[in-house]
Amino acid sequence: MNCRDSMAIPDVQNSADSRQMPINKVGIKSIRHPVKVLDKSGGVQHTIADFSMYVGLPHNFKGTHMSRFVEILNTQEREFSVESFESMMHAMVERLEAETGHVEMTFPYFINKTAPVSGVKSLMDYEITFIGEILSGGEYRQTIKVLVPVTSLCPCSKKISAYGAHNQRSHVTVTVTTNDFVWIEELVDMVEAQASCELFGLLKRPDEKYVTERAYDNPKFVEDMVRDVAGALNAERRIVGYVVESENFESIHNHSAYALIEHDKLHN
Repeated sequence: MNCRDSMAIPDVQNSADSRQMPINKVGIKSIRHPVKVLDKSGGVQHTIADFSMYVGLPHNFKGTHMSRFVEILNTQEREFSVESFESMMHAMVERLEAETGHVEMTFPYFINKTAPVSGVKSLMDYEITFIGEILSGGEYRQTIKVLVPVTSLCPCSKKISAYGAHNQRSHVTVTVTTNDFVWIEELVDMVEAQASCELFGLLKRPDEKYVTERAYDNPKFVEDMVRDVAGALNAERRIVGYVVESENFESIHNHSAYALIEHDKLHN
């Protein structure tokens, strides 16, 4: 017998566990990997995503094989594509002999925007997260999370001040479940259309005048923001469920204002 065969390395993760406690999620968090994403203009963006990958662990298993998560990422194409997200999910639960799985993929996404007066073009970055889940029974579910920075101007400040009004940058986060394909750009547009004013990477003086006055003419409380965005999402038939959040980073306080609306169109 070969000496190497007689000294087999033990597989501790596969040993039994007697505590009778299943684990909902176990895996790896924050591993970066190249990805490519199609954009609405027909191009392809090459970016870096932060992955978190988990499976459910039955009560009778001591542990999972952490290295297999990395293997799954690296057996994909050199640059992982969003289109292969579902197939990767199924491969993950099969490779790890699990019934359930959860993957989050967060990456910066760039949209070329045109300033409102000068027409100068510049890139704006948005934080996008794709969340895939394999549920008990093998059902696949995917949600898209988009963080959109916007401007909000306080209606109360405008009403009570002799001149001017305080405004701030706000983060509106929309997490949607869809029944058909929706472009990232479409979700961003739905949010920006409801803000006091959208943001731009580059503005000339005439543009700065425009966005300042646009925000002043369109004041929004944090409550207005989430309600107006929710109204836009309600009108979109491809979106069957959503969570919309707004955090306003107050310019006259050392705290944020926050609001959230959650709605499942299929069960409400």
